[in-house]
Amino acid sequence: MRVSSALDGLLSFPHVAQVIRIERTVDDLKTEDALSTETAYYVTSLEETRASKAKLLGFIRQHWEIETALHWVRDATIGEDRSKVRSGSAPRALAALRNLVTSILRLAGVTNIAKGLRSGSRNPARALALLAL
Repeated sequence: MRVSSALDGLLSFPHVAQVIRIERTVDDLKTEDALSTETAYYVTSLEETRASKAKLLGFIRQHWEIETALHWVRDATIGEDRSKVRSGSAPRALAALRNLVTSILRLAGVTNIAKGLRSGSRNPARALALLAL
């Protein structure tokens, strides 16, 4: 991770105090070989006195925790990106229902959401029991 506050008018974004560059390598867990490398850039209006390198990294990790805990589950496991519902308030309502289902499963101690969804779909009584119905 590299952080720079020496911008000297190099960016046209207003209020930029720091620029962050993070290089990530995605590894294959089975072979431990590097699959790909990516570089991500971030900008912040927080100055060094308010946000150290460690604090900025914490903010970025916190963002990705949300991404992997919720959005990735909605996209990959529940298939939100494949949904054909695109008009009116229906997409927002379905997103709320997907979040509700994910939250109910997590509160019930389910760590593998895909497995929990399969279990509930095969046995509706089990799904209703999670709702205390």
